[in-house]
Amino acid sequence: MTSPAYKRVLLKLSGEALMGEDAYGINRATIERMVADVSEVAKLGIEVAIVIGGGNIFRGVAPGAQGMDRATADYMGMLATVMNALALQDKLETLGVDTRVQSAVTINQVCEPFIRRRAMRHLEKGRVVILAAGTGNPYFTTDTAAGLRAMELEANVLLKATRVDGVYTADPEKDANATKFDTISFSDVLKHRYSVMDMTAFTLCQENKMPIIIFNMNKPGSLIRLAEGQTVGTLVS
Repeated sequence: MTSPAYKRVLLKLSGEALMGEDAYGINRATIERMVADVSEVAKLGIEVAIVIGGGNIFRGVAPGAQGMDRATADYMGMLATVMNALALQDKLETLGVDTRVQSAVTINQVCEPFIRRRAMRHLEKGRVVILAAGTGNPYFTTDTAAGLRAMELEANVLLKATRVDGVYTADPEKDANATKFDTISFSDVLKHRYSVMDMTAFTLCQENKMPIIIFNMNKPGSLIRLAEGQTVGTLVS
């Protein structure tokens, strides 16, 4: 068996990643492919925590939220992440992966509250911990929640799944000549204003020396190759 490259990882998944080719919601084939990769990583003995976004659900109701109070809209987004977390839990457990959902907003009927020591104990027991509701505060993104939880749970690395397979000199979807970095420093990202994650989250990781790997989880097997220590995406450190 391949030796895992990390003891504990924090995987950041956007809600949009669950849509697949759909306009909003959860695409069944997409979520099944993603949880299969997570399952394989867990079988390597790596402790996995997941922070999930909610854009796939909140995007569907966004037109009705125009003009709404920002804090109220953000709380709606937090509830969307709980729905996604429960969907991930259901799919993972059909594969025999023991999971726990913890929410930064208390919803005792469906999930545990986020308690750091409890979450770490779940991870030590080999359970995948799915973290919902962001930080529990409006005005903060789920990227910021991912950085915060990565530090709190003492993860070795923050794995940010995106639509592109790393950091480029320009948007690869618009510029065919864009060059990809295998590794890049936090300071160079700031200097050249490359898009990695929102500035609050990025600064939090930089100040606490939390490495970030930007990769495309839509490429089958990318997460597993990362877990095995292969060069995938871009390492920001």
